[in-house]
Amino acid sequence: MSDKSTIEWTDATWNPVTGCTEVSPGCDHCYARTFAERFRGVQGHPYEQGFDLRLWSKRLELPLSWKTPRRIFVNSMSDLFHKDVPDKYIEDVFDVMRRADQHVFQVLTKRSARLAKLAPKLPWAPHIWAGVSVETLQYKWRVDHLRSVPTKVRFISAEPLLDSLIDLDLTGIHWLIVGGESGARFRMCNIDWVRELRDMCQIQGVAFFFKQWGGRTSKAYGRELDGRTWDEYPMIESRNPS
Repeated sequence: MSDKSTIEWTDATWNPVTGCTEVSPGCDHCYARTFAERFRGVQGHPYEQGFDLRLWSKRLELPLSWKTPRRIFVNSMSDLFHKDVPDKYIEDVFDVMRRADQHVFQVLTKRSARLAKLAPKLPWAPHIWAGVSVETLQYKWRVDHLRSVPTKVRFISAEPLLDSLIDLDLTGIHWLIVGGESGARFRMCNIDWVRELRDMCQIQGVAFFFKQWGGRTSKAYGRELDGRTWDEYPMIESRNPS
């Protein structure tokens, strides 16, 4: 957790929950799990429990202390809508986000069914964005759940991109993040898959952000696609936290 982040599409990370469990192939080589498990058993370390799920109530109000506006990726080391996170705790997280309206909060989940179920009870202020991860077309149903969420900005993270998403329906979607996998066992990202998504976004007016090609390290093959970087954000963004 940091008030600064090296993740290209955000400015900071906030982890009121850490730890998670696998739900789909995009989790196979999870960077967060790999990092956390390095410290399992290290007394006093924030990841002494490894990647077991843990709630950090003392971190809840941290964004309120960050006065400079920024984009904040919520739970880069977990999933807020994991089944073991109580409804009340999710509501507490949203209450902090609602009050910290100097920031933009980027809430990304693979648990889209629970997101859709709880969404009507949550305060979707314009600065709270909702997103789902889709690594192959097998999980495109997550986007159907996302479309039911009454948020100003809906986004998709196609990272790691593991196959063509040419038939992905972008109706009601404002932003698409695409990235290849990184790490020792990375799976190669095909340039045609990325071009397909870039072209779909251009035709349909969806902001396109290409994060990385991936490789053994996240920067191994750079970020350029067809001679340039693609760093688009939704046009309806109400502020520029950067």
